[in-house]
Amino acid sequence: MGIPFSLEKLNIANSLLEIKLVRPEASSEEPKKLLQLYSHWMSSCSWRVRIALSLKGLEYEYKAVDSFDPSEFLKLNPMGYVPVLVDDNVVVSDSLAIILYLEEKYRQRPLLPLDLHKRAINYQKYIEENVSPGAKLPWAQYHIRKGFVVMGSPVSGYVIAALEKLLSEFSGKYATGDEIFLADIYLAPQLRNAITRFSLDMSDFPLLSRLHQAYSHLPVFQETMPENQPDAPVQTTS
Repeated sequence: MGIPFSLEKLNIANSLLEIKLVRPEASSEEPKKLLQLYSHWMSSCSWRVRIALSLKGLEYEYKAVDSFDPSEFLKLNPMGYVPVLVDDNVVVSDSLAIILYLEEKYRQRPLLPLDLHKRAINYQKYIEENVSPGAKLPWAQYHIRKGFVVMGSPVSGYVIAALEKLLSEFSGKYATGDEIFLADIYLAPQLRNAITRFSLDMSDFPLLSRLHQAYSHLPVFQETMPENQPDAPVQTTS
């Protein structure tokens, strides 16, 4: 970027233009450090955070966990999992905690809709109350977070059916309207894993299939896809 300046004096005479550059006063404060995201290309949780960062237009330094001493990474997150966000002296782990932190601190491009009803959508509660009376809520929560897969096989039962039914009441171009919000940030990685990695038959779920196609055409999702990350294997990079 060029040096900030103001036009203190602008005289046009004899085809001469006089411009005085006013340099900003030197600051004793150190320049703000870039956000750092400790990530792994295969992690869906990390992908969610990358989407959120991209939507908000926040620059960050990608830290591939494979290139770090495990003992050093454990100092940041004793649980040893990704993602971890470092914002100067603030360290946040867990994808939802990171996304909500970004939403509170960096107010540009909100990740939650203004409509309170849409904000209040809760997949787990819907599943608990309406889908299967005998089902265990933790089981449903697990599969929603893990992308509808268990023991290496896709789950094609009530979890996806519940999402299909729930979102039909709120969806527009995307999950909860015509803009990308938090629900989309969670759905996009899950749907892609279920469809592309585990070949889940989505013929009974036209809404989720449509959302998957919509996400796949958006630059914010394309640039944050696992295979496009610096630590992705060469043969995986598109």
